[in-house]
Amino acid sequence: MNEKNQAQMEAITHDQGPMMVLAGPGSGKTTVITERTKYLIEHYGVSPARILVITFTKAAANEMKERFCQLMGRSLPVSFGTFHAVFFTILRHAYGYRYEHIISEEQKRQIIQEVLAEEQVDMAEEADFISAMINEISLVKGEMIPLENYYSGQCSNEVFQDIFRGYERKLRANRKIDFDDMLVFTYELLKEREDILAVWQKKFQYILIDEFQDINLVQYKIIQMLAKPENNLFIVGDDDQSIYRFRGAKPDIMLGFPKDYKEAKKVLLDINYRCSEEILTEAQKVIGQNEKRFSKKLTAFCGKQSPVHYIECKNQFEENQKIIEVLQKYQREGKPLEQCAVLFRTNIQPRLLIGKLMEYNLPFVMKDGFPNLFEHWIARDLITYMEIARGNRERRKILSVINRPNRYIGRDYLTDPEISFSELKLLYSDMSWMEERVEQLEKDLKMLSTMNPYASILYIRKAIGYDDFLLEYANFRKLNVEELYDVAEEIQESAKGYEDFTSWMRYIDGFSKELEERRHTRGKEEKSGIMLSTMHAAKGLEYDTVFILDVVEDMIPYKKAVKSADIAEECRMLYVAMTRAKKHLYMMLPKEHNNKKCQISRFLNEVYQR
Repeated sequence: MNEKNQAQMEAITHDQGPMMVLAGPGSGKTTVITERTKYLIEHYGVSPARILVITFTKAAANEMKERFCQLMGRSLPVSFGTFHAVFFTILRHAYGYRYEHIISEEQKRQIIQEVLAEEQVDMAEEADFISAMINEISLVKGEMIPLENYYSGQCSNEVFQDIFRGYERKLRANRKIDFDDMLVFTYELLKEREDILAVWQKKFQYILIDEFQDINLVQYKIIQMLAKPENNLFIVGDDDQSIYRFRGAKPDIMLGFPKDYKEAKKVLLDINYRCSEEILTEAQKVIGQNEKRFSKKLTAFCGKQSPVHYIECKNQFEENQKIIEVLQKYQREGKPLEQCAVLFRTNIQPRLLIGKLMEYNLPFVMKDGFPNLFEHWIARDLITYMEIARGNRERRKILSVINRPNRYIGRDYLTDPEISFSELKLLYSDMSWMEERVEQLEKDLKMLSTMNPYASILYIRKAIGYDDFLLEYANFRKLNVEELYDVAEEIQESAKGYEDFTSWMRYIDGFSKELEERRHTRGKEEKSGIMLSTMHAAKGLEYDTVFILDVVEDMIPYKKAVKSADIAEECRMLYVAMTRAKKHLYMMLPKEHNNKKCQISRFLNEVYQR
């Protein structure tokens, strides 16, 4: 794409003042940013040291810098970096911060763990809770939300405030800052110190921002300060590809840009150099259902290829089989499998497919490290029940499930390394109702010992009452119980077809080893193969052929999305996934998912009817 189109040239040659470039998928935005930087230097005589180019990831910043150096044929002192890198530079000059002051993810988890212990916060699964707390603390800082006005989705507001304050206290005591502090401290510094602000305003006279739709409030406020008084702010993004709301990124900031800068010029990069006409047409119909957006009409440069495939299938097993058939056909025809991607909304969806790819020896690469479903605490509980049913009497095993569901059996009664149910009944002999509970547990375990894994899981969930425990746990932790049921359902599905516990465990071990090996090779010299990725992680990538798993209600839009803003984000996510495909797009539509009937996604109403 050496020839620039009219819209690209308009953006590249823009002189002074604010400009908003709406860059649809595959429209050559990196070219526009690097070429504009060159144009500023060569045609407008801007000093390279006065130009700042901001991206959202380190990889994108490095790629942008590399592309620019190739374009210029030499290295120039233009500043390329992420928001965090740029703002940390400002803090370093003001406060003498060094890189060792930045807290690592591991240290962050450790601090929160310490705070939870000190505050005696009650939770069943610590790792999940810590991750949730890290996200919420980040959101409060990035969105500049007063702590007393924030409502936690994980615990009571009082508990959250205690955790937040405890975390902040420990950070300061250790002279550490986290990534969000870099933003908040920079904002406070520039707001209070006009002299320091003036230095950086003079340094960065032209600011170019990539992926502007992903900006959060504190980042935007800092950029607005730095851009004054000339407001040479050149923002490039696509409100239709804003999919990081959980990090505080909202399309509203980009949608409000023309109001904040009434003199801003606007240009739409309307030619898509990636997708076939059929794919782009269908994708635009999908995103067109969102009301709060900049209206755009995009044109496919590549013309027609082949229609979008809507593949109806009975269930996940058939869905995976159909994907395998297409991939095997490609393999026979000698088509490169690294030009294929399977995309999904959540990272537990591809578990069955991964098993199938292993079975058929089809090479695959994982964009994210997938959590191993069988390492989930629900899987551990279900497997532990089956192990106890098969005679395991280790104290730690029995302790982990004895009160899931609650049988009110105290830990103090379980002191021996090996637990005897006969002795337990003796200890409770003066409490008949407790004795009955132990007897019932024994009966249940006896039943389990005669069943295959699939029937065992069903029995644990329904007859023993494990699903009731999950409901109680979800209510206590303010979680959506359906998500926990989904995990249990997925584990249950994996056990289908296995005659006994040993053969199912053999499958789990093989699956886990393969997954672990791939975790270690990720980021190193990866073998080429089919890309498996979440929709979030696939942003910015492209493939000849894309399969999108489970384009059905409760998966996309995901069942957690209830508010209209969340539904709109889910629609954008599907749009991003569809526009990763260059030539062939397969939308997979199972009629049943985890033994539940499902409807085709509402987002396909405009393009497909069953």
